Amino acid sequence: MTSPSRVLLISPQPFFQWRGSPLRVRFDAQALAESGYAVDLLVMPVGDDFPIPGVTCHRAPNIVRAKNLPIGPSPAKAILDVSLYFKASALARRNAYAVIHGIEDAGPIAAVLARRHRAKFVFEKHSDPASYKKKGSALRNAVMAAYRCVERFSLTRANAIIATGPALADQARAAAPDTPVHHIFDIPSSLVEPDPSRAAAVRASWALPPDAVVALYVGSFASYQGLGLLFDAIPRACAANPNLHFAVIGGTPAQIAERRAQMEAAGCASRVFFPDRVHPDDLPHTLAAADIMLSPRIAGDNTPLKLLDYFKSGRPIVACDNPANRLVVGDTAAALCDPTPEAFAAAVAALASDPAARARIAAAGLSLYRSTYNYANYKRLLSSAYSSLLS
Repeated sequence: MTSPSRVLLISPQPFFQWRGSPLRVRFDAQALAESGYAVDLLVMPVGDDFPIPGVTCHRAPNIVRAKNLPIGPSPAKAILDVSLYFKASALARRNAYAVIHGIEDAGPIAAVLARRHRAKFVFEKHSDPASYKKKGSALRNAVMAAYRCVERFSLTRANAIIATGPALADQARAAAPDTPVHHIFDIPSSLVEPDPSRAAAVRASWALPPDAVVALYVGSFASYQGLGLLFDAIPRACAANPNLHFAVIGGTPAQIAERRAQMEAAGCASRVFFPDRVHPDDLPHTLAAADIMLSPRIAGDNTPLKLLDYFKSGRPIVACDNPANRLVVGDTAAALCDPTPEAFAAAVAALASDPAARARIAAAGLSLYRSTYNYANYKRLLSSAYSSLLS
């Protein structure tokens, strides 16, 4: 391209933060810039600065003085979505964009502005709204039902759709059968490879017995992640295998305090620890310090990002047998079990006692990372989707 095509990438999440969508946004922006596009990235007014070469970052005005935004809908986020629209509109008036790329609930903003300014509209779908339903929360469920309508608005107006998982791609094709849908899988949250010496230092910092087998979970404490199942399973697994210890990374201080109290009441608090949050570029070393990776997810069709970080760590996975997990791990790259505390505990305890099985499952996951779930493939697929759109 002699004169770079300009792209407005609109993300309605905090940026930068260590969680699924902001990580994906980082890779979108970086891959587009490296593919020769001039990228303006418009994000919410909260999050850490994260410079990306070739990308100009803009923030919506913080009209509610928010300090943070939780995952999912909230009154503050709804107000800031309006702020995001007016900032995007101002950018679109000043710049001639070839593509306006809206992520999740920024889709309607991108759809309206792309039509107004004769740009192509790309909608990127990261999640299944049904996964955020919560039992007994009529208001939240009503909001998510409204969001499904908003998502359908975006899907039916896009010139191209990007979905992060095969099930999400199927949902998009069902809603917009005449629109090109590109399944561009997630990748691990860091481009850094695990360093054995740094992994050993992390392991030493945990001050565990020499024969300890560490099972580790990393991620949010959102209901669909299955944290209730995990913490109900931990006392059973500890009783079945005296060498098992559990590390849980994620959650707010209040959520951690609640779960720590639960483990104390169950009599296994000494074998459950909560390391501080880890920067994405330090995460590969932290995961490699453990022996078993945990994915207790119980709902949702979007790809669990943690599985890809787990693959890269070279460590085996125990996962609940559901479509979201199975679509990534298949039959060989994880020990799959029924989504019950009893079954999950039995699977973790069995794997902790079987080094040969751990090595076999870990090798299958590492092979998937090297052949498929890596940044080089991600950039190639995103560049191809844009080339098809603009040709």
